[in-house]
Amino acid sequence: MVYPQTLVHPCFAIIFMLFIQFHLFTNIEAQNGGFSVKLIRKNSSHVSYNPNTAESPVSAYKSEYQMELSIGTPPTKIYAEVDTGSDLIWFQCAPCPNCYQQINPLFDPQSSSTYTNIPCGSDSCSKLGSTTCSPDQLNCIYTYSYADDSTTQGSLAQETFTLNSNTGAPVSFPGITFGCGHNDNGLFNEREMGLIGLGRGTVSLISQIGSSIGGNFFSQCLVPFNTDPSVTSTMSFGTGSEVTGDGVVSTSMFTIDEFPTQYFSILLGISVEDVNIPFNNDPSIEITSGNMMIDSGTPVTYLPEEFYNKVLSEVKNKISMQPAPGSMYLDLCYGTPNLEGPTITAHFQGGDVVLTPTQTFIPLEDGLFCFGFAATNTVYGVYGNYAQSNYLIGFDLDKQLISFKPTDCTKF
Repeated sequence: MVYPQTLVHPCFAIIFMLFIQFHLFTNIEAQNGGFSVKLIRKNSSHVSYNPNTAESPVSAYKSEYQMELSIGTPPTKIYAEVDTGSDLIWFQCAPCPNCYQQINPLFDPQSSSTYTNIPCGSDSCSKLGSTTCSPDQLNCIYTYSYADDSTTQGSLAQETFTLNSNTGAPVSFPGITFGCGHNDNGLFNEREMGLIGLGRGTVSLISQIGSSIGGNFFSQCLVPFNTDPSVTSTMSFGTGSEVTGDGVVSTSMFTIDEFPTQYFSILLGISVEDVNIPFNNDPSIEITSGNMMIDSGTPVTYLPEEFYNKVLSEVKNKISMQPAPGSMYLDLCYGTPNLEGPTITAHFQGGDVVLTPTQTFIPLEDGLFCFGFAATNTVYGVYGNYAQSNYLIGFDLDKQLISFKPTDCTKF
């Protein structure tokens, strides 16, 4: 399906097409070898343990968070979407005869002395799954699709990734597997040059660099989308990125057979002010497996339809003013610049995450504030990036925990 660019973007692989009905949308300084990436509004066996904190700016633009880094030798600057809902790292590469338009120059593999194509039939080629051989049978060709029918296709390759560090010296990570896209189409915006997959698959960023930075864990702090684009936040990787201190709640990470590389947790229910709405119709039935995916690549939070309708009804009851005509993809909107909506609490197994209207009502270009939740016809839900804003969120793959800490990410 096609959706407005302001609300949609491709976050997880094509298998999630069956899962989602619609697809809309710190300054932490890690210590002791951690890895930080600054957010503006990849485990590699080739990399030795690095004592510096690597940092890069990341920004919010059209419901996506874009990370700045450099690839190649000499380095070429790249701006790519940060996505915990998928695995592959890829960028648009020259030549690109069938690609979406981007405002920055394409990455040219021929300009880099460290670029290498991955051979067809190699172990590295087989890791992604959806690969074939080039016509000359030499190179590994990948095809990767997303739930909104966006696709990228090109050569699977290896390259050096470079970020800045807290000491001012660049930090390089050689031999990172990524997709060099030559045929990329879909709902990508003009500022993004590709995508950084942060899922749990073998080709994701955290899986490739985890052993070199102190562990397979990272954290993010996302600024709200109505923040000035010059205000930045930080994503951190490895030692020093742990989410600790007062106010932290942690929930167990679950693996779902159908979606083994996504981050699932258990959502017990949602409270709208003082009204508690359980996830299950029968609250006496224990939820024993993950039912909520935490995804930085989907702006809207999706709930199973019956559960969503109850939450929506209660939110509407708590707001005294009359709703305005809704947008095409969001059901409840209000035409006011100062919406005083209800406090919503997500009851995760292990602790509560309290959300204010800043995290639950999305300001649209036409002056509407719309409730940033939508319905899905599946038994699972998706916890979108809009609800994740102003929380320091840690993804610890080693301990299998997801942690939340309320934080003003514009000052972090």
